[in-house]
Amino acid sequence: MANIKYTEDHDWLRKEDHGVRVGITDHAQNELGDIVFVELPEVGDEYAKGEEMVVIESVKSVSDVEAPVAGTVEEVNESLEGEPEKINESPTDEGWLVKLDMKDEDQFSSLLDESEYKDLLE
Repeated sequence: MANIKYTEDHDWLRKEDHGVRVGITDHAQNELGDIVFVELPEVGDEYAKGEEMVVIESVKSVSDVEAPVAGTVEEVNESLEGEPEKINESPTDEGWLVKLDMKDEDQFSSLLDESEYKDLLE
């Protein structure tokens, strides 16, 4: 699908009306194991591409999710604060992390499409 892109760090981005919803891929949640805590940014926070945006703590490790594109946080998935396991159960649906208002469409277009991401996993 043209409206979904991936990063080499195993994040997914789904283009919506005027922003992108961001989460980690099924592969990433699998590698992390059981997720026990998520630290989300505040609505209105601005990030440059590559800047640490979210912290995910699992039984195995603590991982940072970097902003895959520059933008301003429009929405955060507040349900993860009480139920971080949603990331394990449904990483591309109920387990999304943040919605960003993108600053630069070209940053989205330059990310991996589904077949390029599958090649990365092999």
